[in-house]
Amino acid sequence: MPALVLPKGVAMQRTMLKAKLHRVHVTHSELHYEGSCAIDEDLLDAADIREYQQIDIYNVTNGDRFTTYAIRAQRGSGIISVNGAAARKASPGDILIIATYAMYTELELQKFHPQLIYVDECNRIIAQRDEIPVQAA
Repeated sequence: MPALVLPKGVAMQRTMLKAKLHRVHVTHSELHYEGSCAIDEDLLDAADIREYQQIDIYNVTNGDRFTTYAIRAQRGSGIISVNGAAARKASPGDILIIATYAMYTELELQKFHPQLIYVDECNRIIAQRDEIPVQAA
């Protein structure tokens, strides 16, 4: 198959994983609370997630995957609260991966590294990396 040729002056962009909060634990599930996913401000800062930014949530516990937006939870609280209609997709104790994506040009990809945040069972940061190890056979 021939390579894609873009019109002159148009830069190809790729949607890439920008950041993820890996294996956070749901602390609250509030069906009647305004806002979709409250995240401890320490975690928002570490993953460079802005309040009201779109996030994708992958529920490791039950397999559900959904898109919502982030709101702030008290700094240092460890709170991960899935709220509103999304509360039907996650329960306290569930393990989630929360991801954000961004578009990058081929030039920007030369310096690209995702922000990968790893937490303990209390949602406290235990590691930060910028790559995922190669999966072995």
